[in-house]
Amino acid sequence: MAEVLIIGGGVSGLGAALGLSRDGHSVTVLDRDATEVPPDPDSAFDWDRRGAPQVRHSHAFLARLRLLLAEHHPDVLDALLAAGATEMRFGAALPPTLHGYVPQPDDHELTMLGCRRTTFEWVLRRTVEDEGRVRFRPGVAVDGLIADPGSPPVVRGVRLAGGGTVHADVVVVAGGRRSALPEWLAEVGCDPVAEEVDDTGIVYLSRFYRLRDGADLPDRTGPAGADLGYLKYGAFVGDRRTFSLTFAVPTDDDHLRRVLDEPEVFDAVCGLLAPTAAYVDGRGVPISPVHKMAGLVNRWREFVPAGNPVVLGLHAIGDTRLCTNPLYGRGCSTGFWHGHLLREVVRAHPGDLRDQAVALAAATEEHLVPWYRSSVVQDAEARRVAAALLAGQDPDGDTTDPRTFIRGVLRDGLLPALRLDAVVLRAFLRQLNLLTKPDALTTDPEVQSRVLAIWQSRDQRPAEAPLGPRRREDLLEAVGRAA
Repeated sequence: MAEVLIIGGGVSGLGAALGLSRDGHSVTVLDRDATEVPPDPDSAFDWDRRGAPQVRHSHAFLARLRLLLAEHHPDVLDALLAAGATEMRFGAALPPTLHGYVPQPDDHELTMLGCRRTTFEWVLRRTVEDEGRVRFRPGVAVDGLIADPGSPPVVRGVRLAGGGTVHADVVVVAGGRRSALPEWLAEVGCDPVAEEVDDTGIVYLSRFYRLRDGADLPDRTGPAGADLGYLKYGAFVGDRRTFSLTFAVPTDDDHLRRVLDEPEVFDAVCGLLAPTAAYVDGRGVPISPVHKMAGLVNRWREFVPAGNPVVLGLHAIGDTRLCTNPLYGRGCSTGFWHGHLLREVVRAHPGDLRDQAVALAAATEEHLVPWYRSSVVQDAEARRVAAALLAGQDPDGDTTDPRTFIRGVLRDGLLPALRLDAVVLRAFLRQLNLLTKPDALTTDPEVQSRVLAIWQSRDQRPAEAPLGPRRREDLLEAVGRAA
């Protein structure tokens, strides 16, 4: 069994610590946040996690993550449910307009978890602490690596920022998207780490609420959010009678970013949007200010170019290796999944550092990199549309542009199909929840034909109520009147 050192106590690091310790390895987790674990989930909402500023934003815990827990760590799933997490099963809240729903044998896989990020991390941390093979060192930051020179260098441990060293057989870096790992590797003589970075083009704003005594969540058979082009938004179910509302604002829209930062305006805008209006009708009490997060990017780092590792004895997982736009809600799920993939790689190649590196790179390329590339493509189109709307232009004005046709099919074909066709809805949700590949919808002939059939009948259907003001100026004017 190996001595494993994990840098980072977030979801990716904790997921790796859980799996590796349960395989018999001795694990040490270095967490730069020097705070004690709170006594209960509600106290955890105020947990001082400066190393993870995103914890007080809305999060989705997708079916892929829930399935990993059910199959490999059922005690963690039970603990989450005991802490108040909600299971949201496919088939339980279907649109009343849906036709042709017939339960399928694998529908049980399509179950999401409604939970605050702080509660999820609190349960995971307490479970890992109870393993007995994991030692936590809070308030300890890493300043660099210890490595044997070579081609490639072999990492043997880390230098601590406050002085001292920690040695290990395997070092796992799960320090998040701001990790200094590329600089650490350069310092020990590694080849440069190839990196792709793409701006998401959004700023994220979230606010949390708790239901009043006797109040219930709104009906959830309709859409939970929408993309208006100039603004994206959604409602998220939490644990212990909490919920959150989130806006994604184009980075260049300074005015809308500023006004939504005001709690009263934030709630007023929620009241103007059909899917979120019921959430701010008085049934909930705010339990947080408006939290804002900027500087959001898609990033992918390649540590094994052409099958040749730049370093041995070190594995990067989670946002340190690959991160995507938080708007799509994949971060916690892909981070925990990455920790699970690492566990499988170490189990399959015990003691062989090169085979571990190559196998983890292959697993990352197969399961996670496609979601990074999908996010980059989606964000590029979203930036184009938002820029046109902000400039007062029609993003669909050029009818010869293939993107205009695709947007039309999505708007008048796929979106209505999600409310009308059970086959399309199931396929869409399986893709959204990381149970199929990012291109699953566009490569499935049956789904394609159903969506196109609904798109072709667009002129025969009654006009649907908009999910928000069609123009940014209309939204701002309505907010002004409400104020």
